[in-house]
Amino acid sequence: MSNIKNWDWNTGEKQITDINEWKERFIQIHEFVTSDDGEKIAAVVKTEDEEYTVCVNGDPWEATFGKAWGLKFSPNGRLAVLVSDGMEWTVAVDGQEWKNKFDYVWDLTFSPDGKRIAVKAKCGTDYTVVVDDNPWESKFLEMRKLVFSPNGEKVAATVQVTPFGEGEIFKFLEGHWTVAVDGQTWEKKFVNVWDISFASNSNHIAAEVRVSPTEYTIAVNGTTWPSFYECVWAPVFRPNTISAVAPVKKGKWFLAIDGEIAWDRPFVQLWHPFFSPDGKSIAAIVAPKFGQWTIAVDGNPWRVTFSAAVLDPTFSPDGKRVAAIYKEDEPVVELAPKKVWGIVVDGQPWPEKYDMVWPPVFSPDSQHVAAKVERNGKYTIVIDGKPWCKEFEALWSPIFSPDGGKILVKAIAGGKYYRWIVPLGEILR
Repeated sequence: MSNIKNWDWNTGEKQITDINEWKERFIQIHEFVTSDDGEKIAAVVKTEDEEYTVCVNGDPWEATFGKAWGLKFSPNGRLAVLVSDGMEWTVAVDGQEWKNKFDYVWDLTFSPDGKRIAVKAKCGTDYTVVVDDNPWESKFLEMRKLVFSPNGEKVAATVQVTPFGEGEIFKFLEGHWTVAVDGQTWEKKFVNVWDISFASNSNHIAAEVRVSPTEYTIAVNGTTWPSFYECVWAPVFRPNTISAVAPVKKGKWFLAIDGEIAWDRPFVQLWHPFFSPDGKSIAAIVAPKFGQWTIAVDGNPWRVTFSAAVLDPTFSPDGKRVAAIYKEDEPVVELAPKKVWGIVVDGQPWPEKYDMVWPPVFSPDSQHVAAKVERNGKYTIVIDGKPWCKEFEALWSPIFSPDGGKILVKAIAGGKYYRWIVPLGEILR
């Protein structure tokens, strides 16, 4: 989210558009998306002429398309969508199509500041990356992960560089996958390459690689760690360093840094490591025992565990608190309420469980936690475990004001889309 301090944090209730009118004008309305500041709501819509376009705050783009999907607002407020006319696909940004066309495009990705846009594209039997309407000169046989560097100046993807037939098992094991950065590949090739991530300096890339049928490790800029493992999960870099961290399996799961075991305590499962903003602490999803999920912070698991799942942890801005989504197993009794999703903060679950919950967010001062939840087909916001008295037909995740005293609420109520600025005390009272 960019320029959050410049958003309107004073207006209380603001109706942006009447969604009921949209329903009268368009044959179909696809999933709604909102800008970060809540000032815009948009959706792909189908017109009476059986064409698709994008409607923003009730105003459709002049351009129409045979197909359109994957609508997204960028962090700086631009609106982009994947579009097709006939058999060709491209990207349209704020109603303007890119000049280059492709057999197919997907995985619409923004740079962190939203100023650049990348997609994967299919060109005949090959694949490439297109950045701001400029295709890489290099073409590849297959393509997987696509990421921008933190400074937005580089784009990396995992790619297959040499062919092999379905039955060529031994040739497959020679290695045909690597990482391409701005179209230039690493010299080293691997049996498989999965998740990749950039360091804060945008010059180092870590990748999850398979080097043989039974050996896995992490490669940084094409150089593998000295140790090999039964399995590894996606690597991340410690903020403002070039130290890569990843879960690794040797019998059980450990956390490793630059190829050395960092957490000497093993777990039945360990994944999704996540650093505090200052890089001093690290949290991860762990299973101390089979079927018991929780969060470990700096190697120390919470005492509370959950039977079904725990999702990616979130650190507070000061790095001292952690919140996460959890799920319990659904009740065996068919008629029992199936409210199995909840939020846990610092090892303490909130009192209620819900039909569904969304990622929790901390206030800037780290004192409060808010989350969007669903219960009985309606949506509301919960702060510090206390549900708001208002419910909505549709709702987006809340955003705290820079001073932490207010919440931005983006919601549809009574068929109308509103932007509310709500004092924190109104929800907590």
